[in-house]
Order: sequence, then structure tokens, then C-alpha cells
Amino acid sequence: MPHADVGGVKLYYEEAGSGFPVVFVHEFAGDLRSWEPQLRRFSRRYRCVAYNARGYPPSDVPSNVEDYGQSHAADDIAGVMRHLGIDKAHIVGCSMGAFATLHFGIRHAAMAASLVVVGVGYGAKPDVREQFARESQATADRLDKEGMAEVAKSYMVSGSRVQFQNKDPRGFEESYRFFSEHSAKGSALTLRGYQARRPSLYALEAELKQITVPTLLVLGDEDEPGLDANVFLKRTIASSGLVVLPRTGHAVNLEEPDHFNALVEDFFATVERGRWMLRDPRANIGGQILGMGKSS
Repeated sequence: MPHADVGGVKLYYEEAGSGFPVVFVHEFAGDLRSWEPQLRRFSRRYRCVAYNARGYPPSDVPSNVEDYGQSHAADDIAGVMRHLGIDKAHIVGCSMGAFATLHFGIRHAAMAASLVVVGVGYGAKPDVREQFARESQATADRLDKEGMAEVAKSYMVSGSRVQFQNKDPRGFEESYRFFSEHSAKGSALTLRGYQARRPSLYALEAELKQITVPTLLVLGDEDEPGLDANVFLKRTIASSGLVVLPRTGHAVNLEEPDHFNALVEDFFATVERGRWMLRDPRANIGGQILGMGKSS
């Protein structure tokens, strides 16, 4: 069973295909199996790598809460890449993994050919940051007392996941089962050490403005907690483009796999042709009436 040793923490990973590397980083409720629709599609042309985050067996579950956090999550991507001898890759992250992907773009920009940031934004707005932290702590407490199976009953039918359940009951049930199989200890530590503590994206505006790596932001329009944050990211990251899928919830890659795969495949092709440019400064219109903004 292959593991990458990252600072003494062993992370389980799987590979498929050959070619330019793509690294997939999963969400809190998922694991590397959440990327199966993408691994099957992109391994036809790319070397695909997916791994389980720390706290998600068969990766290690460190017992110290300080071994979890935003910097660990971003650096783990780099650690898996170094273990596999990968100097540069497309990085694709969903939700918790999307936060890690953004921070990877800040901390390890030279290792990123592009960033695909899916369903990012939960707890990102300053006015909900404390509430998100409290809810993360409360969910961690429930995991300690009740276990994964009980918490999954409510967590997996939140307002931004019922869309998946309604569209694809079979796919939803599989994701529900995967989540129920996770380590309650690892999930609780992830909530306490990573989710509850991660900084607001709005507090990182200066760092985000420095990102020049081609970035694709992908969101479902019914993923309400991420809507404002993605508009903020679009305005802040000059190398970003934003795609919003209609009548779609949180885990876009699972809920709309064909649409998602086509979008990402086109994005990769555009990046690889050198045609994904920084935003033209003329696009930052100063006035509200067409043609009344600042002249170049």
C-alpha cells in the first residue's frame, strides 16, 4: 500500500495514467475515492495522483491537534509531489481541499501549473467566521460522542448537498457510505485543528493578489456559503476565471461530473497552450455605464 512520508506523517495515495501530472485534493466529507469520475477521465491523458489527507485512513491519524491545520494541508500537497518526483502539476481541490489548493498557490506557486478551486468559501466571510468555528467545534464534539455513522445522517443532507441526493441518489449513497467509513477521531481533529482555525480568505487579500498561476474557480449556484467568497476571489486573483453551474450544490465534481470534467479539460488545454492570461486591466471598469470607465 503506497504512502508518502511527509514530515513523519504517512499519506496514502493512488496513481493512474501517465503524462503531465494532476494532483487531486479531497473535501472534508470525501477522500481520494471522491475523485473517481475524474481519475477515470483524466488518466487517459495525464498522470493522476489522489491521496487521503492526514486524519483519513489508510493515511496516518496523528493524535495531536497541532498536527492539523491550513499550512499542513498546503504543504502536504507539496510533500506528496516531492515523494513522487513531481516538480510541477495541475492542482485540483474541492472544499477543504480547495482551501489547501489556494494556500498551495500562495506557498508553493512554482510547483503549480494551474489551480482548480472547487466549492471553496465555507466560513470565509469575516461576519460568519466565528459561527463557522463554533459549528466546526460542535461537530467535532458530536463525532467524539456519537461517531461517524450518526453524524453523517445530518451532515450529508445539508442545504448544499441535497441537490446531489435529488439528482443522483446512487452516487449520493456511495458518497454517504464513504463519509460514514471515515475515522471519527481523524475527522474531529481535522475540524478542530484545520477547519475551525483556518484564516478567512478575506484576510488573505494581499497574498491572493500575488497569485499569477492560472486559476479556475468552480461553484454550484446553490452552494450558498461560497457565492460571495468566489466573487471576491474572482475580483482579487488576476489569473482567475469563475464558472457557476446552475441548480448545483457543493460537490460539483460528483454532482455534475461530465460538465465538470469538460470544463477542467478545456481549462488544462488552454493553460498548456499558454493562452490563459492575466486579466486585461481594461476589464476593471471604473464607471457603471459602458464606455464611461477609465481609459487605458
